[in-house]
Amino acid sequence: MTILDGKKLSEEIKQEITQEVKKITGQGKRAPHLAAVLVGTDGASLTYVGSKVRSCEKAGFKSTLIHLSEDTTQEALLNKIEELNADKGLDGFIVQLPLPKHIDEQTVLEAVNPQKDVDGFHPENFGRMVLGMESFIPATPFGIMEMLKRYEIETSGKHAVVIGRSNIVGRPISILLSNKGEPGDCTVTLTHSRTKNLKEITKSADIIVSALGVPNFVTADMVKEGVVVIDVGITRVKDETAKRGYVITGDVNFEEVSAKASYITPVPGGVGPMTIAMLLKNTLLSRYRSMKNEK
Repeated sequence: MTILDGKKLSEEIKQEITQEVKKITGQGKRAPHLAAVLVGTDGASLTYVGSKVRSCEKAGFKSTLIHLSEDTTQEALLNKIEELNADKGLDGFIVQLPLPKHIDEQTVLEAVNPQKDVDGFHPENFGRMVLGMESFIPATPFGIMEMLKRYEIETSGKHAVVIGRSNIVGRPISILLSNKGEPGDCTVTLTHSRTKNLKEITKSADIIVSALGVPNFVTADMVKEGVVVIDVGITRVKDETAKRGYVITGDVNFEEVSAKASYITPVPGGVGPMTIAMLLKNTLLSRYRSMKNEK
């Protein structure tokens, strides 16, 4: 059994990105610039955005954090997005989810200029991804594909089962795994809360990607020997014995399933770090595109 070390792999990718940034600035051009918009004071979002900002600075990017109050109106947020869309010195920006309940997330995501949508959530980028065209791929699925590629995990002709059908992870990773190429060329089954006989389906899987958000949902009796397991789930579970009063738990019962898996991601330290690394990679790609227009 091999642990897919997302933390180590993400550091390697960030180092590669850092070298690319040095090449750009060495030509007298500006460094890539990523902005993050955070509305409210959600604890998990604050932690995550902080991690993104630190990663940007470490890679030599310029980073901007725009922190708006919880009671910011949808109109005010859309006005801020228009400002960022028009900023020629900005290569990409993200609007951290979830947003307060009085703001419609889809309206906000559609307001982002697709050319600056480094999260890959805009319908235009999603559609281009489905058609196999150049686009920004959502960072978490992008990270999973990069992990499979760099660990040289065989995917062609394999049966991949995706648990969860969100537009952020489940749907895009099912599309990417089925696309032509390596990694790819999988036969994909997309499962969800209404799927019947889920256990029978997962037991036939060569690759399982679980993005459900239910702690320890995938157990040893649901998988076959030699399965590749990608655990996207990340849930805070109360634990009074833990220093912070909680532990971070994935969708997969790691102790049980790792005994049968050929490859498995840990939580934390698996998919999470890859997500931030690929967000930086998308921003770097955006910077390269803008440099073409500067000539």
